[in-house]
Amino acid sequence: MSVSEPTPLRSSVAALRERPTADVLIIGGGINGLATFRDLALQGVDVALVERGDFVSGASSASSHMVHGGVRYLENGEFRLVKEAVTERNRLLKTAPHYVRPLQTTIPIFRTFAGILSAPFRLLVTHGTGKPSERGALLIKVGLMIYDTFSRDGGTVPRHRFARRASSLREFPDMNPDVAYTATYYDASMHDPERLAYDVLQDGREVGGDRARAANYLEAAASDGSSVVLRDTVSGERFSFTAKVIVNTSGPWTDLTNDALGTPTRFMGGTKGSHIVLDNPELLAATRGNEIFFEHSDGRIVLIYPLKDRVMVGTTDINADPSKPVVCTDDEVDYFFDLVGHVFPGIAVDRSQIVYTFSGIRPLPRHDDLAPGFVSRDYRIEKGALGGTPVLSLVGGKWTTFRALSEHVSTDVTTILGVTRTASTATLQIGGGKGYPRSDGERRSWIIDHAAGHDAAFVDRMLERYGTKAAPLLAALPVGEADLGQVPGYTASELAHLAASEDVVSLLDLLLRRTSIAFVGGLTLAALDEIGRSIQESMHWSDEEVQSQVAETVRTLSEAHRIDVTRSGVAFHAA
Repeated sequence: MSVSEPTPLRSSVAALRERPTADVLIIGGGINGLATFRDLALQGVDVALVERGDFVSGASSASSHMVHGGVRYLENGEFRLVKEAVTERNRLLKTAPHYVRPLQTTIPIFRTFAGILSAPFRLLVTHGTGKPSERGALLIKVGLMIYDTFSRDGGTVPRHRFARRASSLREFPDMNPDVAYTATYYDASMHDPERLAYDVLQDGREVGGDRARAANYLEAAASDGSSVVLRDTVSGERFSFTAKVIVNTSGPWTDLTNDALGTPTRFMGGTKGSHIVLDNPELLAATRGNEIFFEHSDGRIVLIYPLKDRVMVGTTDINADPSKPVVCTDDEVDYFFDLVGHVFPGIAVDRSQIVYTFSGIRPLPRHDDLAPGFVSRDYRIEKGALGGTPVLSLVGGKWTTFRALSEHVSTDVTTILGVTRTASTATLQIGGGKGYPRSDGERRSWIIDHAAGHDAAFVDRMLERYGTKAAPLLAALPVGEADLGQVPGYTASELAHLAASEDVVSLLDLLLRRTSIAFVGGLTLAALDEIGRSIQESMHWSDEEVQSQVAETVRTLSEAHRIDVTRSGVAFHAA
């Protein structure tokens, strides 16, 4: 069944245990840690990365699937961050076109002058403690004009446009008739963030070879003098690892990691953000393919986002304790339904349409009494030490700016090491974005050239899913294989290949991060069994282990995502 030789399980851990030293040890395998890993590998640095769970299973897995400049950050005066974010958005449209694409975004506006008195005050102070208020058309217009000036980059995205009520309702006939204006501008979508992150990881491994090692399910559990004690969370085995520099990119768990190493810090103060995914064709059609980026009456920024034939609704911004797990609550679901009803009052939404939920903690800096909406989304690098080993702790950071951020961290590291930077990631194509066809004609040619006997529709599906990294996969997959009976759109050989070649340790890794099967609500008990048996050989699982993995998947989806997998499908359950 497998299309590639099974990778020895936990070989990535063995590579670190057999040579327990490197120039740099990165702790944390979210997007910022992985990007720093890639950047250092490009400089020829001997770098190792460890992640206590699966790669991109923490804060980076709970994103809003957007690459954006953060137009709302202008109100807090974060012009440097917005300029950097817009620049990085434009770069990602070019370097990762397989996963990052222009996204037309529409803001429904119900007032003209709201927010005008409070916004200048927030621009002039460094801290705000009041509750955000709803922004009006004039303030949004000014913000988008500034945003457009930052967005100039050879026409990467069009400029914004405003429409009055009549034009807005012609374009969005299901929208609340009380709308006064709509403002439409472009940011970018990131439809498969976990796969993009895995491409970044693999790019680092490929360029660095034996000098770029990374392992998931390996945590920094303690310290031993200037060494870090690593623990394999699968086997429980521990060993010490030494490095010349330690980089802590644990996101919202940065303080917890430093505490475990015996170097306590209090840098972090993250906030919780939740999302729900709805199977609601009427709401999907009402968006007209646009993300609806909306400010609710309490000042929170929320979104209604068509994605993978579903509608994702989010997000909240609530203070959270990173030492405790977070889940989407009933209050948050009610909040989301209320905002959908405000924008599209004629469309019914209910809990039976929820096919998936997810929550995460943003890696924001400690903010004490500052309201979550006012907390800076910028980042900084804090310096400390473990014995005589320098420790750099990343505070903050967001998906959009991962490349620029990693360059800053990498530059600080190479300065400490006395290494000269020799490569830039500014224009470096990422993973399956290398050679990705940009036009319909180029796409047709690519499909013909890489068909390897497969029909065009199947090749197109693989190109959409993996970018140009689909080429070796197509060459390896058997021609004419039917899709799985319980999982349309996937073949057993494709899943077996992912399990064998992409650091998969559990069934959940495959369902939540290597594919979108769980995200779209594509599971039944029979489907879980079929998927488990498809990857059984690659994972070297016994029949009992397959059933154990299925049971653990059902339990985790229920507890962490509030989704019950049944014989007929998935169902959201009350808390």
